[in-house]
Amino acid sequence: MARAQGARALMALAFETTYGTPPASGFTRMPFASTSLGAEQPLLNSELLGYGRDPLAPIKDAVTADGDVVLPLDAEAFGFWLKAAFGTPTTTGAEAPYSHEFQSGSWTLPSMSIETGMPEVPRYAMYSGCVLDQITWQMQRSGLLTATARLVAQGETVGTTTSAGTPAALELKRFGHFNGAMTRNGSPLGNVVSADITYANNLDRIETIRNDGRIDGADPSIAALTGSIEVRFADSTLVTQAINGEACELEFGYSLPSGESFTFTVHAVYLPRPRIEISGPQGVQATFDWQAARDSVVGRMCTATLINDIEVY
Repeated sequence: MARAQGARALMALAFETTYGTPPASGFTRMPFASTSLGAEQPLLNSELLGYGRDPLAPIKDAVTADGDVVLPLDAEAFGFWLKAAFGTPTTTGAEAPYSHEFQSGSWTLPSMSIETGMPEVPRYAMYSGCVLDQITWQMQRSGLLTATARLVAQGETVGTTTSAGTPAALELKRFGHFNGAMTRNGSPLGNVVSADITYANNLDRIETIRNDGRIDGADPSIAALTGSIEVRFADSTLVTQAINGEACELEFGYSLPSGESFTFTVHAVYLPRPRIEISGPQGVQATFDWQAARDSVVGRMCTATLINDIEVY
């Protein structure tokens, strides 16, 4: 009897033409580290009296399908998740390398069908109507560079054979923390220990009455872009900005020697006034929990640019 192992798990992704309807083809194999994407349907205890001390059978409640996917920041596959977060990019370049620019502020987001497979059981679960609710990652000095995508799905369909056909394969060109850099208003930002970035679409689940217990959709609400920067306290530049209530532009970037790069530009970042604590003889550090807003000049909150050999997403 075969036992399921994560080492043999597979994931395939395709964008949908119609929300909640998996496409017949066009799936791409996705690299991932872990996933909690799944559907659950709780049971409601019977409240009826008059049948003795033993309870009556429970009834089924509504279906909830959602979860997280932990994925690498890489030069090719990460573009699919950026498209899910921001919408279809503007692509330039007559030949490779191509530049894909993703902009915040889109009123509509594409939905995806994602299949996770455990071939040794076999069990293939197709999650249709997946919309990206939030994506977050961290910059630091060392370790593996991964992002976490939080998804809201419409439902789950389980089978013993794959519905994704033979997914297209991508070349894995992974970014690392060593490839990362930060700038503030175009100049390198020094003394940064770590940084967190979180972009949220704040999805509104459309929970209408249906005979299958599924949602009707997930619409994006007011977006939010927040994070934190932990710095060694060496000058008062950031503190002065926080006190004055001014905005700055922060850019988080990664690049590979082969030419691929990912740049995430936050056009208007506002910093809170932090508490500066002296906790001992070691260096003094300060944490700024920043918030982003729409920049009136650029006309949006953030821009993500991915340069790679993929012609179109």
